[in-house]
Amino acid sequence: MSEADRHETEIERVTRTRQEAKSHYDRLSGWYDLLTDRSERKTRDLGLKLLRAGEGERALVIGSGTGHGVLSLARAVGDTGKVYGIDISEGMLEVARERVLGSGLTERVELQCGDATALPFAPEFFDAVFMSFTLELFDTPEIPVVLRECRRALKVGGRICIVAMSRQGKERLMVKLYEWAHRKIPGYVDCRPIYVGEAIEQAGFQVVEVINNSIWGLPVEIVKAEKPDGKE
Repeated sequence: MSEADRHETEIERVTRTRQEAKSHYDRLSGWYDLLTDRSERKTRDLGLKLLRAGEGERALVIGSGTGHGVLSLARAVGDTGKVYGIDISEGMLEVARERVLGSGLTERVELQCGDATALPFAPEFFDAVFMSFTLELFDTPEIPVVLRECRRALKVGGRICIVAMSRQGKERLMVKLYEWAHRKIPGYVDCRPIYVGEAIEQAGFQVVEVINNSIWGLPVEIVKAEKPDGKE
């Protein structure tokens, strides 16, 4: 068994259905920022900085949630750029739409409900793709599907930056406790640490920079990669 195959068997599976996930985040949408934004903000902002979105670019946020990442990128791409956000939860999108409306940046932003395993965008449409605490919500066999969709939607030379809980490195007690909670109460602890950089490389990207961080004592990888020449 290769190291990649072994790692895949080590990753906990996600057992809840799409509808269960949608309902969960619809219920959480009004409280999500209060519950998680303070803890996630630092690593999300590091990822956004690493992505380095620029004037006039088209960027996609997968798992756009309550819209913080979307607005950050909308400011970065300027009047000539555009930011698209996609999320499975209409409740989260409603919060994001209100936030965008209050920012005065509605002309730069387009939000829609959708599934990252089948992105509703043309090939080579985006200059940049961003995900923060989203990839680890997908079941293990779906992770390469999502990343292939990202690769398809990116232009050659386009960048992707993913912030996710990581299983890389030494096993930590907090990782074991989190995985135990994921097994026991998957309806509430619906994500788990994954091998972030490894998954991105296996999807055909070239990793160019990695920042290791942590949240709640759990390791986090912030990985920036590019779509190289010759990749579909």
